[in-house]
Amino acid sequence: KRTFKLKLGLFGWFLKGFLNTRCTSRGLVSLQRRAHPPMVFLKTHRTGSSTVQNILFRLGERESATFAFPSHTYFEWLFRAAFVDELPEGSSQFDLLCSHMRLDLREVRKVMPQNAVFITVLRDPIKTFESVFGYYTSTVPAFLTAHRAAAIEGKSALSVFLDSPEIFWDPKEPRNGLAKNPMSFDMGFNNQKWNGSWPEDLAQLEEAFHLVMIAEHFDESLVLLGALLGLEHEDLAYLRLNVRAGNSVTDLDENMQAKVRSWNVLDTLLYDFFVQVFWEKASQFGMERLKAEVERLRAFTEDVRRKCVSRAEVPPGELEDLLRPWQTETATIVGYEVQGNLSLQDQGFCIRMMLPELQYHSHLYFKQYGRDMRAAPAE
Repeated sequence: KRTFKLKLGLFGWFLKGFLNTRCTSRGLVSLQRRAHPPMVFLKTHRTGSSTVQNILFRLGERESATFAFPSHTYFEWLFRAAFVDELPEGSSQFDLLCSHMRLDLREVRKVMPQNAVFITVLRDPIKTFESVFGYYTSTVPAFLTAHRAAAIEGKSALSVFLDSPEIFWDPKEPRNGLAKNPMSFDMGFNNQKWNGSWPEDLAQLEEAFHLVMIAEHFDESLVLLGALLGLEHEDLAYLRLNVRAGNSVTDLDENMQAKVRSWNVLDTLLYDFFVQVFWEKASQFGMERLKAEVERLRAFTEDVRRKCVSRAEVPPGELEDLLRPWQTETATIVGYEVQGNLSLQDQGFCIRMMLPELQYHSHLYFKQYGRDMRAAPAE
């Protein structure tokens, strides 16, 4: 992924006035910093994780949290403590780790305090794999080879891949990690095949993660997240980020869905396990209470959207650089246009909510270290 050099120009001017404010139904109010526990958010691929990350970015920035950022662009391989940039001057610990990574619990715990709260999000494996394939067609070798074969056969690239995935997938190619069981890969599992350690690994994850959010129950997940961290509805209001345009999504018939499940059987096991865990936590919270809180969160979020968004699902060519999501070669990622006639403080809040990951990451990194992110070392 490329990076953005966003220093303090117009972007900083917008954001500067919002460091100690929050949006409520009555507008923006002054906010004193509240203490939340340190957090680790395992950002999984194509699960709605960019939306969750944006919530945490906003929370962390407002409360002057110290972020554990990768020293070069993004974490790409199995996580290592050495990948994290240095603790900035004046900070005693890292408060938030919420970048993409491939999980290694022991290494993460070397970086984050012992009382860190671990959260992540999972999504229906069929939807996840379709989205991973469409988004990363040009960068995952197995997908790219299928894409080239499909051009010759006159079929969709995904259908060609699913007909004979073993033909295209080389497990020894490190860039093929997302080509099979991508959520299991992100979790640090052996994503190639079932092995005897899987039940033990699942139990270890269940013990480590305080909350595994479920994308199909996103608002319910946010309510549980809010209860876990002591957040209010205004902290949890969101816009869905990094969303593909409708013509970039492949419709899957029942036959293709069955092939996705067969190819990603470990992701299905992982997802089904944590769906059950999720509803156990929801039951402990109280189902009627959960339903009522979800309704209140949705009503508040809708108010914020009306306040902030002039246009949704805006094509990238119609967006200014600040709000234009990163585009892949095979998927169109749409964004938002901010409402006009807002006060400076309201602009700061609204722009943050719709700010794409790379731009927000670059801004927070520069703010924390006073420099741009370093490029990845040349191979």
